[in-house]
Amino acid sequence: QVDLVESGGGSVQAGGSLRLSCAYSYNDYYMSWIRQAPGREREGVAVIDSDGRSSYADSVKGRFTISKDIAKNTLYLQMNSLKHEDTAMYYCAADARRGGTTDWFLRNPDRHSYRGQGTQVTVSS
Repeated sequence: QVDLVESGGGSVQAGGSLRLSCAYSYNDYYMSWIRQAPGREREGVAVIDSDGRSSYADSVKGRFTISKDIAKNTLYLQMNSLKHEDTAMYYCAADARRGGTTDWFLRNPDRHSYRGQGTQVTVSS
């Protein structure tokens, strides 16, 4: 069992920034941020593997950065230039399986073995 606890969500105006944090109990091979807006399916936002390789959704490339502090057991998502359409519940997710790719986990957000409870991000236009 891997425990994932997100924090850092909140309300911000368009163009602003937020940094999400996810405290994890075990450093799984793939760690991700996924999001779900009301009435929409969950989508992968960013994925990072244990070798530091990362993948991003096209909608956030150049604006969001995923990173991990292994010493602090914490995953981050730095979100800059936020847009109204970034409004969603953001979840931290993890999976220990190897042999996959960051792109695969980005395209299959529901296939992670573990997911946290989420933190809400609201961007006002």
